[in-house]
Amino acid sequence: MMALLVACALAAGSAPVTLERVTFDEAVRRSLAHAPGALIAAEEIARVDGLLTQARSGSFPSLGASGVYTVLDRERSIPGATPGSSRLTQAREQRQGAATLQVPLVAPSRWATWVTASKVLDATRIAAADVRRQVALAAARAYLGVLVGRRAVEVSRSAADLARARLDFARARLKGGVGNALDEARAEQVTASSEAQLEAAQTGLARAREALGIAAGGDGPLDAAEEPSLSSPPPAEAPEERRPDVAAARARLDAAAAASRYSWADWLPTLLAAAQGTLSDPAIAPTPRSGWQVQLVLSLPIFEGGLRVGQQRERDALEREARTQLDGTLRQARSEVRVSVEALQHQEASFAASRRASEQARTVLTLTSRAYEAGAANSLDLTTAQQLSRDADLAMVIAEDAVRNARLDLLAAVGLFP
Repeated sequence: MMALLVACALAAGSAPVTLERVTFDEAVRRSLAHAPGALIAAEEIARVDGLLTQARSGSFPSLGASGVYTVLDRERSIPGATPGSSRLTQAREQRQGAATLQVPLVAPSRWATWVTASKVLDATRIAAADVRRQVALAAARAYLGVLVGRRAVEVSRSAADLARARLDFARARLKGGVGNALDEARAEQVTASSEAQLEAAQTGLARAREALGIAAGGDGPLDAAEEPSLSSPPPAEAPEERRPDVAAARARLDAAAAASRYSWADWLPTLLAAAQGTLSDPAIAPTPRSGWQVQLVLSLPIFEGGLRVGQQRERDALEREARTQLDGTLRQARSEVRVSVEALQHQEASFAASRRASEQARTVLTLTSRAYEAGAANSLDLTTAQQLSRDADLAMVIAEDAVRNARLDLLAAVGLFP
């Protein structure tokens, strides 16, 4: 049974599968629309917006109604002025209804909470933009990973095809009495090494496609459709100011500073206006059947065991933490810009050198192949030239991918991606 399952799995894995190909912009767009990180960031905005609604509710009027139905074991009465008479004080069945309206006239602490919650919502929106930036970067890097994986497969497949052709040529020479067993063994070794390299490259490509599918919020692997256009951005003054993470750190500091700045409102009194209407059935004197009352309620906290002092200290500490975080984010952003600029210069120079090395390695392989066929070179020279050419091609692929990633890093560092 286990052997059958393994055979079915191998058969399914060997069946050709047509993958959906997406462009670079489409992959980024899908990640922003469907990736879990972006969706969670959007829900976080909705959550904080709900907290803002809760915070400001205390500054608005409130209206409530209540009703009570009471049944006693028997009615209550007291003796009357004349013998044998009584006066009803509580009926056996009673119904009361009330409506209460409260209007905060002066509520500084509630207003301060409202302002602070608004600042927190602004910070959450900006932080969500930074999360979207990280999601887009992950999708972009996954897309570039598919490109380099595909180029590695192409180079490895070309090297494997060339190695097989050399192996066939070595065997033909051996059968013709011109070659020897050593040439054939070396050709077989190069062929096996090239095929192993090809299998490893295909595994890497499959993983890169799966990573792109996950980054784009899909249910399966995706393939890259085109080479992205990642141009180097022009130099700008204070480029880190365009970055969402810097803006989010500033917004968090603004929210923390507002909470600390308005702490004095906790020491001020609160003045409420309350109006209540009542309805009773049955009406028992001297209580009327219906009535209303209006109150002005002034409350002043005098002593609460150090609660407000502790809150002030907490808010001040949070403000200092937010300021320190902003300073660290700014230093990190400036460092990333400097490193990205320098890295791009070095990676472009490295790619140019790798391309020259690849071209020269191919030339050496061509010349060595001709010399081998003419008998002027041995199989060891040809094997070495094949390996060096394959390694040079793979090094060029890696250098090309490093240039793409360096350009992407620079665009992200200066706040121009996505």
